[in-house]
Amino acid sequence: MPDRPTRRVMLGTLAAGLLAPRPAQATCLLTPQAVEGPFYLDPRLLRSDIREDREGTPLRVSLQVVSLRDCVALPAARVDLWHADAQGRYSGYSDQGERGASTLGRTFLRGTQVADGAGRVAFRTIYPGWYPGRTPHLHVKVILGGRAALTGQIYFPDAVSEAVHGSPAYAGRARRGRIGNARDVLMRRDDPEGRGIAEVRRESGDQEGGGYEAALTLVVRGA
Repeated sequence: MPDRPTRRVMLGTLAAGLLAPRPAQATCLLTPQAVEGPFYLDPRLLRSDIREDREGTPLRVSLQVVSLRDCVALPAARVDLWHADAQGRYSGYSDQGERGASTLGRTFLRGTQVADGAGRVAFRTIYPGWYPGRTPHLHVKVILGGRAALTGQIYFPDAVSEAVHGSPAYAGRARRGRIGNARDVLMRRDDPEGRGIAEVRRESGDQEGGGYEAALTLVVRGA
């Protein structure tokens, strides 16, 4: 009897022409856990466009959640994504950044998606800014059956970050403390093999100018 294709990972091009994660069969290595911080909230914002009023280089993020066991897709996995804005600030907290800015009551650059039948979710956001001592990154949490199966961080190729951070939305800050992947202590500790570095390319059919697509397969311990 042939395998049932509904659960077996069979990746193609995502809807709307998004960059697809690499086929999980070729990359079924456990995605590293990472520190949750900073600034996790659970506002239960079920949405794919998490930008709100934040300016920055457009970024589409495509993720697929698969199980370490047999590399099968995990439909209905909950995926939370959050990250800093172009100036290195997170929403929902006070005393951030070089001027102690407060973003209390704000929810920008936070969102939740529920994976489809192929374990895939997609977010529309901006490329993250930096803050001292950290390379640019996204935070991600995968929740299965009410428990966290993964708390991780998604990184970018240094060359892309350098190009993006030269644009106006990311300007006006001292370069002191801005680092790349190799100098990030937390990345070296939690993800020394770079499994959390996304595949990134220019966004196809970009209408806003200068946009990127990022894709990554998240391999978790799950049913």
